[in-house]
Amino acid sequence: MSRGRFQGRGLDRRTVLKGLLGGAMLGVGVPILEAMLNGHGSAYADGDPLPTRFGLWFFGNGVRLSSWLPVNQGADWQPPAAGELVPLVPHKEYVSVISGLNVKTPRHPHHSGISAVCSGGPHLKVDDVRDTIVSTFKYKSIDQVAADHFQALAPSPYRSLEAAITRFRGTDEGTSFQYLSHNGSANGETNVNPSEESPQAFFERLFNMGTAAPLLLKARASVLDSVANQITALEKRLGHRDKERLDQHFTSVRELEQRLSLPLAECSKPTAPGDFPDVKGNEQMVEKNKVMSDLMVLALTCRLTQSFSIMFSTCGSGVVMWPAGATDGQHYMNHTEPAPRTKQHNSVTFTMGQLAYFLEKLKGTPEGAGNLLDQSSIFVCTEHAEGWTHSQDDMPMLLCGKGGGRLKGNVHYRGNGDNASRGLLTALRGAGLPLSEFGHEAGKTSTPIAELENA
Repeated sequence: MSRGRFQGRGLDRRTVLKGLLGGAMLGVGVPILEAMLNGHGSAYADGDPLPTRFGLWFFGNGVRLSSWLPVNQGADWQPPAAGELVPLVPHKEYVSVISGLNVKTPRHPHHSGISAVCSGGPHLKVDDVRDTIVSTFKYKSIDQVAADHFQALAPSPYRSLEAAITRFRGTDEGTSFQYLSHNGSANGETNVNPSEESPQAFFERLFNMGTAAPLLLKARASVLDSVANQITALEKRLGHRDKERLDQHFTSVRELEQRLSLPLAECSKPTAPGDFPDVKGNEQMVEKNKVMSDLMVLALTCRLTQSFSIMFSTCGSGVVMWPAGATDGQHYMNHTEPAPRTKQHNSVTFTMGQLAYFLEKLKGTPEGAGNLLDQSSIFVCTEHAEGWTHSQDDMPMLLCGKGGGRLKGNVHYRGNGDNASRGLLTALRGAGLPLSEFGHEAGKTSTPIAELENA
């Protein structure tokens, strides 16, 4: 990499354009530009490392192991023919598969699985209900562990950001079944960070519109219009490549505004799942995944946060994966579909295609000498190995991103029934957390997966 490409111009890396729109204060962040970096684009001009992002990406009800597991172990993993990980093959360089790890904490269908893979500890029973229980997380989910670390180093506007793709369909089994991001709860009280299901509300949150949102929507005003003069002034200080990068960034903002600019009446329907109401009874999950993924990438690019969670579907989700040919909710289908469980296989393959879109957006977003996926550590998990048996052995896990150079990518690591928390510890270390152990009670481990880490 030639030094001339990254000639520093003294631009403050914390630059945020601020303006007033409809009486509301808002801010538009800028991406990391070459003018902020050292001569190689590998760090900031003052020597500080580029920020690493940590993400937790969850989908409910498990997989079909026979079509999930790669056919080989070690480097350059390969999926079986028509396997569930085929949609991720274009991103193999950034994706490692973790298998053969088991939940070690006391087990209960669904409840212990999500708590173990998202917090490294046991679930906390709150009550009994019907033939099952009500539960919450006893310990913090790993996105909040990462958020604690990042905020202590360099506070960002949002401690963490939480998004949901498919909607919560109602259950009486506690926060374990409704939410992903938890703050820990010693006494069973609700202590969660709810995932935002509405793309429009998520957009407004990112740009600090708050309670002024209805007026702003009605006026059809653009957040970029309010900072147009600042954009012009900033461009005068930048080189050609940074100007192109800034233009690309603000074009993305404008496109998102246009895509989310629906009539106010539709935005305020109380029964609609955000801005994407059902069409003929079907959730617009592909469309919603695209816009929520784009918004999250935009937030990470703007450095609004370094820790995030995306809940594609809830624990024990009842979502109908109709694009994959399913006609029943996932949870019910897992209990009723006969072998070889083709619809479940197709549903997981479809879900991995939605994850692939998010990874593609990260990979296509330049940052420093690489891209945003190079600077990320994203842990992907589900609460069961296979939903019809409620198995919590051989838990399906993925570790995506290069973690700022800490993670290898394109490796299939298979354990021998050891602690599932090894995957969580490795993911957090990949984000730069200086941990030698992680987990709680029977879920505690001091053994990261060295085969996935760069020395």
